[in-house]
Amino acid sequence: MQFGSLPTVGVDDLAPGDFLLDVREDDEWEAGHAEGALHIPMSEFVARYGELTEAAPEGGKVFVLCRVGGRSAQVAQYLLQQGIDAVNVAGGMQAWEAAGRPVADGRGGLGTVV
Repeated sequence: MQFGSLPTVGVDDLAPGDFLLDVREDDEWEAGHAEGALHIPMSEFVARYGELTEAAPEGGKVFVLCRVGGRSAQVAQYLLQQGIDAVNVAGGMQAWEAAGRPVADGRGGLGTVV
């Protein structure tokens, strides 16, 4: 699936071990996120870009998530322009939660998507 030239996948297309980048803001992340995802809020993304390049798998895909897919599409487009193989996750964390995938709160409990 594609939005224009932006590579896009649904939550069901994600496999265990895929590299996830969550670009939601801190309050959204703290309420609930995908375990193991890298969190860099969109509002801080350019300043913290180096964190992504250090953590992302060499030559691998970066699957970008937000709440529903708008912010992640913008970040994925930016990453593609930087030469990173980025893919937007359509539906974002709302689709993740709706698909029954685990949502963590970072304190060992169950999270929720806000």
